[in-house]
Amino acid sequence: MAPVGARGMGGVRRENPAMGWGLLAVGLVLLLWFIADWWNQSNPASPGQKLLIWIGFLLAALGVARVAGHLSDRTSNPLLGFVPAGLTLLLALVMVEALLRAYQVPAGLIPTPTRVFSTLWDSREVLLQDARQTVLLEAGVGYLIGCSLGVLMALLVSRFVFLERGLLPYATAFSSIPIVALAPVLVKMLGLDWPSKAVIVAITVFFPVVINTFRGLTEINPLSLDLMRSYAAPEAQTYRWLRLPNALPFLFNALKLGTTLAMIGAIVGEFFGANGQGLGFRIQIEAGRFGFDIVWSAIIVASILGIVWYNLVAWIERRLTGWHVSFRE
Repeated sequence: MAPVGARGMGGVRRENPAMGWGLLAVGLVLLLWFIADWWNQSNPASPGQKLLIWIGFLLAALGVARVAGHLSDRTSNPLLGFVPAGLTLLLALVMVEALLRAYQVPAGLIPTPTRVFSTLWDSREVLLQDARQTVLLEAGVGYLIGCSLGVLMALLVSRFVFLERGLLPYATAFSSIPIVALAPVLVKMLGLDWPSKAVIVAITVFFPVVINTFRGLTEINPLSLDLMRSYAAPEAQTYRWLRLPNALPFLFNALKLGTTLAMIGAIVGEFFGANGQGLGFRIQIEAGRFGFDIVWSAIIVASILGIVWYNLVAWIERRLTGWHVSFRE
């Protein structure tokens, strides 16, 4: 095995993976040992024990850095790219757990990660019902309606000049309205049930889809348009073979952005009124009760579902626009 700091061909410095994994293991062992030893304690840790925590953290962080440097050149397996991020998340959770126990921070202010995960498991049925309300009914239905209407509006605006000049400026202006200002008005108008939040989501995602799709439909290479006209292609074929394929990357950018906006719109809408279910409702109620373990559990559920939703749209984008230059190797 080459020594640490050895240089390979071309003078490139190569990290020793064994040293990195060893430092990481030693650092994590120190942190986990303190957590196990201080699990049932009610007094703050001594200065020496707190110093031990930071030593363990520094060793583990140095190990993660060395492992990440070793894996940075290995691009053949895409899963290896997630290893440094996973190790960093693991180290952060263990460090937070150790610090909260060392300083005996009350759970009503900041719950430990283990308490949050325990609450997440114990409250999984309630949180899944809340997720169904927020993600499927409010965010999902609003997203589909808003995106569909946005694409339809973009097609009309790109086809008729008077619509472009009469409606598009208003779409740009309305897209700047903060959702926090719009949500309470719509909730009071439409009621506390999920359709009011679906309308908020539909309005939130509508304008980005209109603007981005319109750009994709109109920002066409003039030579390509001249070629279609030279073949006397009707407008329908121009849209089918030229404008719509050109608009797909723009549209998917808006759809990916819309997944985030939909989750934000649904959760914020529940802050101003709900029927007793929903992740936003759960966060608001439990935060008022200082039940931050449930609050963080709801945040984790919302984050995981949002990430899955975003990656699903990104996967569909790769399937439909694999020809685009952004996906070429």
